[in-house]
Amino acid sequence: MTSVKQGGDSPMLMNYQYRAYPTTQQKRQLSYWLRICRYWYNHQLGDRFDWWENNRTAVNSCPLVCSLPVLRDNPDFYSQKKQLPVIKEDLLKLNYSGELLDFTCVPSQTLQDVSKRVDLAFSRFNKGDSNGNRSGKPRFKNAARYRTMRIEAQAVTIERVEKDSLFLSLSKLKGWVKVRLHRPLLNRAKLRNLLLTLKSDGWYITICLEDSTVPEFKPDGIAPTWDNSIGLDAVLHEDDYLATSENTKLLALKSFRKSENRLAKVSKRKATKNKGSRSRRKLAKREARVHQRIARSRRDHAFKTAHALVRTGKKVFIHEDLNLKALSKRNQVKQDEHGKYLPNGQSAKSGLNKSWNDAAFGQFFTVLEYIAVKAGARTIACSPQYRSQLLAYRDEFIFIDCDIRSYWDAELSLLIDRDLNAAINLKRVGRGLFPTIKRRKGNPVVTASTTNSTLKEVLETLKCARSLHSPSAECR
Repeated sequence: MTSVKQGGDSPMLMNYQYRAYPTTQQKRQLSYWLRICRYWYNHQLGDRFDWWENNRTAVNSCPLVCSLPVLRDNPDFYSQKKQLPVIKEDLLKLNYSGELLDFTCVPSQTLQDVSKRVDLAFSRFNKGDSNGNRSGKPRFKNAARYRTMRIEAQAVTIERVEKDSLFLSLSKLKGWVKVRLHRPLLNRAKLRNLLLTLKSDGWYITICLEDSTVPEFKPDGIAPTWDNSIGLDAVLHEDDYLATSENTKLLALKSFRKSENRLAKVSKRKATKNKGSRSRRKLAKREARVHQRIARSRRDHAFKTAHALVRTGKKVFIHEDLNLKALSKRNQVKQDEHGKYLPNGQSAKSGLNKSWNDAAFGQFFTVLEYIAVKAGARTIACSPQYRSQLLAYRDEFIFIDCDIRSYWDAELSLLIDRDLNAAINLKRVGRGLFPTIKRRKGNPVVTASTTNSTLKEVLETLKCARSLHSPSAECR
């Protein structure tokens, strides 16, 4: 599993994730590190919540009787990080469990990174990210939500590299950690840091490498044309996943649907066991493995589909900018004048919501952008409004209902597929050749048409699609 991060004049950063095989003693020590980091994260989070609770008052109300706490400065990254030398002087005893925590056994940069994670969570909650999008209120982390530790490069030593194995030495960890190299590392790259992650099937190490020899690539400089671009329509109908403007349909994986029954059986057995029992923990681990297989197969399908699209040689990939949160939202509750609940169609909508989440189009478009940038291409996200309703070669609304999957044009003797027509329209949108549509008395009306500029190309594409219905026919 790899990922790339690049921006501005900074060098390219690449992340390679490998399976690690620590010894039993190393597993215990790493789990202990994770326990300390999780406590340190929750402690800092609680300290910030405590300051908010005692040093702030609601703008619309003021209590008549209140106790004045000891005023102190708002805790931030630097003030909380300064507490580490004091904590390391002695063992820390937890009040609720009596457990003793030794902060000196964890690398100092790892504990400082925990403080940075808390500060980042609060800054995104208060101010938002670079795009102005604010996150929700930070939550306390349990063992299932806090699974990753960061180890800086100065605390890592590469002992030796064999054919399929890498042996690392980490600061304050006894022995060498064996890592299975399923793909080779770049020799010219520089090590930045490591991420140790505990998953349901074991430990994984993510190696962050910095490669300054890779030239900067700006995909925004590629202008879309009719020949170098391709439109992608999210189908989500039966076994179809994507429809392209090149008259092809890609199959869906439906990883959750295939494993739904197996997951339900394990979850039902786990619910019957007593909480905290050994049998429940074993079934919980089995349930986590099923979820992991579903997620991995879905991600593998996204990468294979993206690679298949990039191998077409296109330089611009135009897809829908889907509002996935709204598409998978529950229907509003309906009530009569007596307060009785009325049918709102949520029973049918639940299956559709499950299909949207199983398809994971948001993850796929992110993977497609990553693969396209590596291949020297770009992606464009367009608004999906009216793209599947308007006929691609004539300004006429045909597919006004989702049940209309095809349209027969008797004049041209063409059978137009709804999804392929939408993919062609997306290709037109990416080039800025889609007509302007406005609503008049509640009905969409075409006010400025640009259909004639692409009429020839669209008809050639649709005629090619008609010839593909015959096994012996070929479109040249």
